[in-house]
Amino acid sequence: MFGGRAIMANDKMIVSVGKDGSLLVRVDTNDHDRLLQQPGASQAEMGTGRSMGPGWITIAPDHLTTDQALDAWIEEAMIYNRTTTARP
Repeated sequence: MFGGRAIMANDKMIVSVGKDGSLLVRVDTNDHDRLLQQPGASQAEMGTGRSMGPGWITIAPDHLTTDQALDAWIEEAMIYNRTTTARP
């Protein structure tokens, strides 16, 4: 999915790892602008210049070099996943 390996939780994609090591993260649209301010975060695109819209963020691979950095983004995705699936 999206040219990488997708990770699912509760039958929904939470993240996808790109061939270049980037991470596509599905987040709550209400948190989108705040999360875009994080180091390495950018608006996800489906091809050059084609925004995927609010709720989709790409994290550059050089900002995922620690377990803590990766865990933080996975937790953001799981927060959104829990609200959309009503599962713990």
